[in-house]
Amino acid sequence: MILRKLSLLTLLSVCLSSLSQTSIRLPDIISSGMVLQQQTEVKIWGKATPGSRISIHTDWTRKDISTEADADSTWFLRVTTPKASWHQHVIALRENGNATTQVVLSNVLIGEVWFCSGQSNMEMFLNGFGGCPIDGANEEIATAAEWAGRIRMANVPKTGNTEPQEWVSGCKWNVPDVNTAPWMSAAAWHFAKMLTRTLQVPVGIISCAWGGSRVEGWLPRNILESYPDIKLEEELKRGWNGRWWEYHSPMIMYNAMLHPLRHYTIKGFLWYQGESNVGRHNVHAERLKTMADLWRKEFGGTAETLPFYLAEIAPWEGYGGKDGISGALLREAQHQAAKLIDNSGCIVTNDLVKPCEAPQIHPANKRDVGYRFAYMALQKTYGIRSILGQSPEYERMEIHDKEIEVFFRHAEDGLSPWTDIVGFEIAGADGKFQPATARYHERNRSIIVSSPQVTAPKNVRYCFKNFQIGNLTNFRGLAVVPFRTDKE
Repeated sequence: MILRKLSLLTLLSVCLSSLSQTSIRLPDIISSGMVLQQQTEVKIWGKATPGSRISIHTDWTRKDISTEADADSTWFLRVTTPKASWHQHVIALRENGNATTQVVLSNVLIGEVWFCSGQSNMEMFLNGFGGCPIDGANEEIATAAEWAGRIRMANVPKTGNTEPQEWVSGCKWNVPDVNTAPWMSAAAWHFAKMLTRTLQVPVGIISCAWGGSRVEGWLPRNILESYPDIKLEEELKRGWNGRWWEYHSPMIMYNAMLHPLRHYTIKGFLWYQGESNVGRHNVHAERLKTMADLWRKEFGGTAETLPFYLAEIAPWEGYGGKDGISGALLREAQHQAAKLIDNSGCIVTNDLVKPCEAPQIHPANKRDVGYRFAYMALQKTYGIRSILGQSPEYERMEIHDKEIEVFFRHAEDGLSPWTDIVGFEIAGADGKFQPATARYHERNRSIIVSSPQVTAPKNVRYCFKNFQIGNLTNFRGLAVVPFRTDKE
């Protein structure tokens, strides 16, 4: 009996020794607990001894596929994935067919994978930021384990570099529970919940966000060098404090956070950013289109295969006072970008703040932000036509004496409320906008706007301020896109 125990211990020791000698190395994003995109060819990659043969065995195919590691030690394999399910899969990787050197990835789900990026309102955890809470956070965190078999999230650490990196460390998949959920993106969490509840498949989120970052931080050197207002070397030098990069620095997020993940197979992108580009609205739409086009190419997709959805920046008085319009101009550019970018759309957040949040750039309601992202994806990407994802948009206006009648696209079934509508202003020839009364015209499905201070109206606008909360929605509760008719 003692000899048998010694024999088993010896065998275990040999196995552990062999395992420790494997040269297979995987990027952190390829790990146990990950979610792989369903019904496609996903990429799995890593490093190993040059010339060694790397094989992958999955429990859904029960056969090996293999390749050789290149001279620089890198290897890539494409693995065909099945239809999504709740089954927890296992993937085994071997070097030169040696079972004792295999690397096993367990608890792998097959479902839908989305890449969620931007700045702090995308990064903002369920835990909230100091002084800025998340609505319903305690309940979400307390019940997070209920979603362990349905949702997974990988957070990309804030990492900067002046050169494109191949791997990023610390980007491992987390299974939701009371300990991991507090550090998951709140907007992405709610998006994932609605998506998995509707589609009945697992959802994986890659959260790749850096608070305060500009769109230029997510673009590469060759593009930034073509922008006359970006003095690249000067900005990089100014942003470096000897240990770390300042969040406004250009290029560094692209190099160290996005580029290393370009091989991971995803379904699409969610983007929530813009606050740090206020004041540069005149170039924002085109740069955002450039970024979306580049990202699709980096991830091996096209406009048809990789949707790009964005969220408008929320109302905030910090852009220069409540009545200023610098924030409104950036929102306008965001909606313009959604029209320039194929297979895109921009969700409205204008109504998702409270009056007391005027001085806070981080509104607490991330549930509806995530849900609106999900509604747009469910309608436009997954083809569920009974779900509405598009907000009403200004179409045209007609002037009738002292009133302006406003018509909207994407409002075929009407608007709400019919009275006590807030957020409208009108102006006469002097261009001075005055608060206006607005009411719903049921027969025309339009809005009638007037003000006793403007007897000969020329233009109308809705929620076109830094901080102006509106309440006009379609009949499914999606808020009207802020607009103005006096655009130059």
